Amino acid sequence: MKIVLYGTPVLRKVSKKVEKIDNELNETLDEMIVTMRNAKGIGLAANQVGIDKRFFVLEIEDEIKKIINPEILEFSKELIEIEEGCLSLPGIYKKATRPRVIKVKYWNEKGEEVTEEMEDLWARAFQHELDHLDGILFIDKISVTNKQIISLITFLFLNFIYKNHLLHYICKGDFYE
Repeated sequence: MKIVLYGTPVLRKVSKKVEKIDNELNETLDEMIVTMRNAKGIGLAANQVGIDKRFFVLEIEDEIKKIINPEILEFSKELIEIEEGCLSLPGIYKKATRPRVIKVKYWNEKGEEVTEEMEDLWARAFQHELDHLDGILFIDKISVTNKQIISLITFLFLNFIYKNHLLHYICKGDFYE
């Protein structure tokens, strides 16, 4: 399983609802956890591995959540600004503002509906991955100047990497495409 990088069209599409939770989906979720860990991430959305479906995985402090067809029911008024990064934009970190607490609903890997409140890092990661499923990247939430800088740096970096066949060495693994 490979992580797709910024510029790949699937990252800008609204993902389709999962209709069936089965063994194939659970195997994919398990593979995504391995890929996420190898890339040193805390979350990975299906479209980041080229799958146009509404699911993602999160792992924070050794707790794993497999999240299918997620939605946010409520946002807190309290906002928090924290630096974010993205596995599809390796090496890019910028501050983004998000609600500190959210109430969410999703299906887990067993097909059970889950409603829970998340705060701080869990809330931030959930929002970040859900944004992916809606075709939104964290860089869409930063200033125009920072977006332009990131676009230029990313273009130059990826152009150099692809021309010199260095992606495997730069990303230190077989988990990037």
